[in-house]
Amino acid sequence: MAEIRQRQAPGDREQVKVPLPSDQKGKRLDKKEIDKKVEQIQTLNVVRLILSLAGLGAVVWFGYKTLYPILFTPSTITEGENLATKISSTSTSKFGKKNQQSLISSEIPSPVGGIKLEADVEKRQAVKDAFIWSWNAYEKYAWGSDEFSPLSQSGSNLTSAGGIGYTIVDSLDALLVLDLIPEYERARDWCKNELSFEKDAVFNTFETTIRILGGLLSAHYLTSVHTNPSIQQDAPIFLDLAVDLGERLLGAFSSPSGLPWSGINLATRDGIPDRDNQGVASLAEAASLQLELKYLSHLTGDYVYWKKAERVSEIIRGEAVHDGIAPIFISPMNGQFVASEIRLGSRGDSYYEYLLKQWLQTDREEPVYRDMYDEAMGGIKKHLIGQTKKSGLIFTQELHPARHPRDQTQTWQVVPKQDHLVCFLGGSFILGITEGGKRSIDWKDLDQVQQEDFVVGKGIIESCMKTHETATGLAPEIAMFVQWSDEQRAADEDWYIKPNLNGVLIDGRNILRPETVESHFLAYRSTGDEQYREWGWEVFQAFEKWCKVPSGGYAGIEDVQTVPPRQLDRMETFWLAETLKYLYLLFDDSNHIPLDKHIFNTEAHILPVFKPEYISPFATS
Repeated sequence: MAEIRQRQAPGDREQVKVPLPSDQKGKRLDKKEIDKKVEQIQTLNVVRLILSLAGLGAVVWFGYKTLYPILFTPSTITEGENLATKISSTSTSKFGKKNQQSLISSEIPSPVGGIKLEADVEKRQAVKDAFIWSWNAYEKYAWGSDEFSPLSQSGSNLTSAGGIGYTIVDSLDALLVLDLIPEYERARDWCKNELSFEKDAVFNTFETTIRILGGLLSAHYLTSVHTNPSIQQDAPIFLDLAVDLGERLLGAFSSPSGLPWSGINLATRDGIPDRDNQGVASLAEAASLQLELKYLSHLTGDYVYWKKAERVSEIIRGEAVHDGIAPIFISPMNGQFVASEIRLGSRGDSYYEYLLKQWLQTDREEPVYRDMYDEAMGGIKKHLIGQTKKSGLIFTQELHPARHPRDQTQTWQVVPKQDHLVCFLGGSFILGITEGGKRSIDWKDLDQVQQEDFVVGKGIIESCMKTHETATGLAPEIAMFVQWSDEQRAADEDWYIKPNLNGVLIDGRNILRPETVESHFLAYRSTGDEQYREWGWEVFQAFEKWCKVPSGGYAGIEDVQTVPPRQLDRMETFWLAETLKYLYLLFDDSNHIPLDKHIFNTEAHILPVFKPEYISPFATS
């Protein structure tokens, strides 16, 4: 277990010793000197009076500028207002060279419930039009199929046993959020009349949970609180389907340790080990089922789901190494980590995302998850953050297990590789400061840890946007950042895309992923900084230019550096479920799906914050 660095308490700062004045005993002043001193004191008193009057005037002015808008004007921030103010840090940062970082502030204190923001109606409508273009093509060419191929205008299922509603269920809450009611009603009818989980085939436990179970639970919640009574009546349809699926997923937890197997046969309810990885489970897949299963227990009163999910967190907490960060593979057989990379991208990402969101989901009633989150973020900042020499970009890196060349002891090799998947982390850092608006934040007076979290979070979002500086304006699937040790290259560039591997370009693809715009949404809702909307619009325009298919739908592209790019014949379900939903909410007003009352699972499915009726000893440990 690596040493855990303790936070410095406010009273632990090093005492500064001030030299005492020299001894003045025995020294006498003559009359001229006394008169001179009296004159100086009188002058000083006049200056003090002037300064006091000026200070009083400043207080009155500050009160007018601060209290008057709060008491007598609507608490909204209109488009175009700049809420940024700079708090400079001129000391050498632990993340690299000297920097001046900008922290967000406002003359109006951030109220509990979050900053109130108005919609950009025009841009919001443009995103909605893109969703309609995508959905209509799916309905026309692939209705009922799990996945849609827009170039060949066809659909396909995950297994030969038939589909489980991957696209339809994944899109239910987006249809409700975007107020596409006729489209929603057709999707509801398909779920009611066609959807069945009696499929004798192996499905991925994680993907089925976050997309299908999460989609059904979100649809149940949003219909249950809908203003239209006829839509409210649909809520039991989705809860019944969610319970059916949840009972089938319990078979995945049949391992000796209680960790879930990576696969599940939905018909036989048998958990299936991952044969491609010697039966081990990935960190993200095992530890990103908790939000969905715990909410299902809350709805049904059956806490078997909750306890299965919580057991996973308990195992990982007991095994985690390196200041709360952990390898990406863990064994369901014995509950121990397997020697493997430590990374924040694929197979690791949503574990860290769900630590914070579990804390928020149960209205901050389970402190263990906040403690695990804080420890993990400290470990990330200590071990997995790098900074480029050329522009000072903050990025994430990976640790790969290696042998020391001298004595062959176990060590770690730093690899400056950042998956696009990691771009969720910038918004997550900022969400951790505000807790979704549950805390009133004075951005001018953050403590040391909060300042670090903001600098790193904002820096990750900025570096993710830098990877959009390609020929197409779209980011690659994987970016490699340049280490300082590569002296010649580090002076000229910040990042690059690895070349083709045997003629197949993998790192240079863009497959319509949502993580960057997810961070834009979270950061904008938390700070009100218009920069995040501007960046989100840039990304959306690039999608529109290069990924829109003339016959309907959108497609990923093979190479972000080639113009025009070759389109890939696949429209991922997360394009509808996540990317367009986050973009729509980015340009929507903050009263719609407010962050203090909702959380988003890792597939952007909307779940409510609730007060738990069940709290285990582990949750408060």
